[in-house]
Amino acid sequence: MQSNAPKHFQWPVRVYYEDTDSAGVVYYANYLRYMERARTEWLRALGFEQADLEVQYGVGFVVRTVTIDYLQPARLNDALEVSVELLQLGASQIKLKQAVTRAGTLLCEASVRMACVCMTATATIKAVRIPRIIIESIQPA
Repeated sequence: MQSNAPKHFQWPVRVYYEDTDSAGVVYYANYLRYMERARTEWLRALGFEQADLEVQYGVGFVVRTVTIDYLQPARLNDALEVSVELLQLGASQIKLKQAVTRAGTLLCEASVRMACVCMTATATIKAVRIPRIIIESIQPA
């Protein structure tokens, strides 16, 4: 199977009132929400719906580690771009670089490590190998 993975996936996000504090600045935790949306859309663009991963393959992805740097604030009504870039693909983990930009200006960036876990035994969620079809789709061409 040939990979459909783009080197840099981008997803647009608009800042709404609910995303901001009383000064109209995006609340810091909302950047993580924007990144989660972009990762979900990245997987969707590769042909994998989050809900279907459990049903079809018995797995799901969970965030294991996030390191994030906040460089500049986003504000109410800003049009943002959230990127996803594959850094490393292991047997049971994926390491990504994510960034949030506004008109080409870097606002925040993060390193995200996700683990593939077995979802059929939710009481003992443990890391498992990423299914081959997913690995083949994620690997850059």
